[in-house]
Amino acid sequence: MNPNAFLPEVSATTIAELLKCYPLASDYLANMRLGKIDHDKTLPDALIDVDEDTLEEFGLTRESVVLHFCSFLSAFSKNTEPARDISSITILGGRDKSGRPEQIEITVVPGEIVSIVGPTGSGKSRLLEDIECLAQRDTPTGRQILLNGNAPDDERRFATGGKLVAQLSQNMNFVMDLTVREFLEMHAKSRMVQNPSEAAKRCFACANSLAGEKYTPDTKVTQLSGGQSRALMIADTALMSASPIILIDEIENAGIDRKEAIKLLAGHEKIILMSTHDPLLALRADKRIGIKNGGIAKILVTTETERQSLTSIEEMDEILQNLRNHLRAGETITSEMIPKMEEKHVGTL
Repeated sequence: MNPNAFLPEVSATTIAELLKCYPLASDYLANMRLGKIDHDKTLPDALIDVDEDTLEEFGLTRESVVLHFCSFLSAFSKNTEPARDISSITILGGRDKSGRPEQIEITVVPGEIVSIVGPTGSGKSRLLEDIECLAQRDTPTGRQILLNGNAPDDERRFATGGKLVAQLSQNMNFVMDLTVREFLEMHAKSRMVQNPSEAAKRCFACANSLAGEKYTPDTKVTQLSGGQSRALMIADTALMSASPIILIDEIENAGIDRKEAIKLLAGHEKIILMSTHDPLLALRADKRIGIKNGGIAKILVTTETERQSLTSIEEMDEILQNLRNHLRAGETITSEMIPKMEEKHVGTL
């Protein structure tokens, strides 16, 4: 976006109103030592009261500060624009590890879930990597990814801001010494979310509902377990990220409510592709891609019979989850728990 497009708004709108629309602008003013200027005035009017020596430290004049501020808004607005123009992605087949052509084409639309299944080492993560980098026949698999039926240009493919694809990997580690609250508020500000504090509260409540073990907003992100970290990033991705394409690598081992996590992401009209070994997740998908020997071997549409079997699978999973919770709580597993599972499901296995 052209920085000059912001000039009329900056010239006619009070700083207080601008900060409501662009929360990250408060950091700009603080860095320029302008945090205490009158927020009830427009920026040009408020700068009249600022000592020129303060501005000269940054090599700026009152006029150039306004233009510099407009450039700042332009840069961050461009980087945080929601990519809402993605109506589909299409995967065009490449080749497997033996060089055999995949000869497939699959299109996924917002709100649709596709699971990726196959043995460990078969190439599930490689497919996710091809989608993440929007491959154009330039990866080892030779696949091509289309957006809305067309090959993306380099500017869109390699943009550092406003990323089209968000990936939740198996291993997630935080290195910043921030609390969960500070982390979420920082994300909200960087994405120009109005009222970052309230957005962070909503996101935290959602994350805590997904996590197996609860935590507080004042918990350091470096102290979160793997499951808590995954729950936090799923909530962040669903509620605050503008990325329309979500890639998930084996969510079943995260120690979270995976059923609710998938429902949350799908409910926000994201395109979701997830690699999984979990039948509960695989059959919740609209389609599943079977991977073998590094290639896409088969594409299956989930049948009604498979969907009906989910009830039995969920009941078995609930019993297993109950056993896990007892073990995590340091409790004894009694023999009465196992026969219940065998009696109930012996006819369905």
